[in-house]
Amino acid sequence: MRPLILGAALLLTSAVLADSGLPPAPLSDTQLADPRQEAAAQTLMETIRCLVCQGQSIADSNAELAGDMRALIRQRIAAGEKPAAVRAWLVRRYGAWVSYEPPLDRVTWLLWAAPALFLVAGLFLARRSFRPRQRR
Repeated sequence: MRPLILGAALLLTSAVLADSGLPPAPLSDTQLADPRQEAAAQTLMETIRCLVCQGQSIADSNAELAGDMRALIRQRIAAGEKPAAVRAWLVRRYGAWVSYEPPLDRVTWLLWAAPALFLVAGLFLARRSFRPRQRR
């Protein structure tokens, strides 16, 4: 019985401690006044990976860190920075993994070449399987 109570208490405290309790960043869920800047920020936010959820963009994530990243993007876009410059800043800070659009370089070339390689392999296999067989 005692381990069960201890486990329940541990689960309860870990859930309570997971939330920082801080208020969200001011621009995390507030749109910019300029619709063009907000559209640029929204487009950029949809291509940046949430570092907590890892399967969602920061535009879709409810994590606190995603809210902070949305606020940073809106602040920089409102200050006049271009989305490409903001993306470059995020990649320098968090690595290329943060972007859903990885750059083409010596580490990621196989990722970009894989669809063409699979297409060539599929055509080769299809040609071999559909070729008429010769009778002996």
